[in-house]
Amino acid sequence: MTKETVVNDHDQTENHLITERREKLAKIREEKTVAFPNNFRKDTDAKELHKQMEGLDRDALKEKGKIVKMAGRIVAKRLFGKGGFASLRDQTGDIQIFVNIGLIGQEAFDDFTTWDVGDIIAVEGEVSRSDKGELTVRANTLTLLTKSLRPLPDKFHGLTDVEARYRQRYLDLIMNQESRETFRKRNLILRTIRTFMDARRFEEVETPMMHSIPGGANAKPFVTHHNALDMEFYLRIAPELYLKRLVVGGMERVYEINRNFRNEGVSTRHNPEFTMMEWYWAYADYKDMMDMTDAMMREIALNVNDGNPEVAYQGYTIDFSKPAERMTVQESIMKHCVEAKDYDLDTREGVAALADHFHIKYDKENDCWGKILMEIFDEKVEESLLQPTFITGYPLAVSPLARKNDENPLITDRFEYFIGGREVGNGYSELNDAEDQHDRFVAQVADKDSGDDEAMHYDKEFVTALEYGMPPTAGEGIGIDRLVMIFTDAPSIRDVLLFPHMRVRSND
Repeated sequence: MTKETVVNDHDQTENHLITERREKLAKIREEKTVAFPNNFRKDTDAKELHKQMEGLDRDALKEKGKIVKMAGRIVAKRLFGKGGFASLRDQTGDIQIFVNIGLIGQEAFDDFTTWDVGDIIAVEGEVSRSDKGELTVRANTLTLLTKSLRPLPDKFHGLTDVEARYRQRYLDLIMNQESRETFRKRNLILRTIRTFMDARRFEEVETPMMHSIPGGANAKPFVTHHNALDMEFYLRIAPELYLKRLVVGGMERVYEINRNFRNEGVSTRHNPEFTMMEWYWAYADYKDMMDMTDAMMREIALNVNDGNPEVAYQGYTIDFSKPAERMTVQESIMKHCVEAKDYDLDTREGVAALADHFHIKYDKENDCWGKILMEIFDEKVEESLLQPTFITGYPLAVSPLARKNDENPLITDRFEYFIGGREVGNGYSELNDAEDQHDRFVAQVADKDSGDDEAMHYDKEFVTALEYGMPPTAGEGIGIDRLVMIFTDAPSIRDVLLFPHMRVRSND
């Protein structure tokens, strides 16, 4: 039997089931005044009920006599004679429902026998335990709230097709407890971050999503047109330049959690729109930011992982109990590339020779020492940084918004934060010298004119803001999606986005 035949058979079966369910709904419309009632109010969730009744046997529950009102989706059902069981699933978990003619009456029981897996129902009844000891609600009343017209995926195999899980996230959430847990943890991570920042007197703000000049990162923007103003706008690639304007204005501790948009590739690590957290702290430097990041990560780990600072990720353990390792770009290359000891990493000739040794591509005529150094780092080091690691000493050439190092003007007071072999955060002591910022923007414009689509534009208004004076400041951005991947053991960014971007299918 060919795959096409199997698909066609499945489609025919599904269409038959949909037809049957539509016929049931038509009968409900004939017999009921309201086919989709909205007058039921639940008072208990499955997880809460399991927790409340933990350790109580059937006799203790009978003595307690607790009556609950619950609602959710039927995910399993079996009938026997004048009774039956259904498994009810709400947003927190599952609870067993016992149905019996003697409890709900003949008419209600007859209705129950026609209901399907996937239907959304309401139940009111007493909490008990089955003969096998399973916590059960003995239904006194049952109400069909929503008739499901399409059958759910097979209950034993669930929704296992990865692409289907992304395209039909609602089915994924219905069928897969792991997915529901992933997004519960995502919310917990965001709440932890906000609590952490609030405790340190940072103010959460909102800055524009549409920019007349894209800035704050080296990335290719999405372009849109504003009809009333008859001008182009760019979906923001980073909120940085607006947040630093607020620091100029006297808001010494600010942060924002919101979406950024970059017109770049789609992969297990990249999505065109993604969630970032950026924060800025006046009268602090990049070392303060690294200390703060260590503390934040430890708190997230403890909250998300039930008090354990060690997190399982893709087959190994990430330890947040201690500060992350810190080393410069050059030190990391020396550590992870044994061949590097034979080359002078302080000169362009040395890093170019090492790049040639590894057959790493770079612009032999135009790329400076710093750009070649970073090509080597990206190719040979990044994926080896499994445990939390701060890489410092980033070249000036790739850090147009960071403050120059006082001792070595070729590097900046910048770090990137790596976990699990990928960059999760980027921070630095901010450049607050307006004239230096002007010169760097000019250099970026030259790079853009030379064909670098990701080089920055010249932002005159930002330079003007700096001319009024920005206090010494440190800032950092953390990719929330990549962070959630670490704390939920997710191999792809699509696993932690409710609705990841997908290529449109020809038959959609």
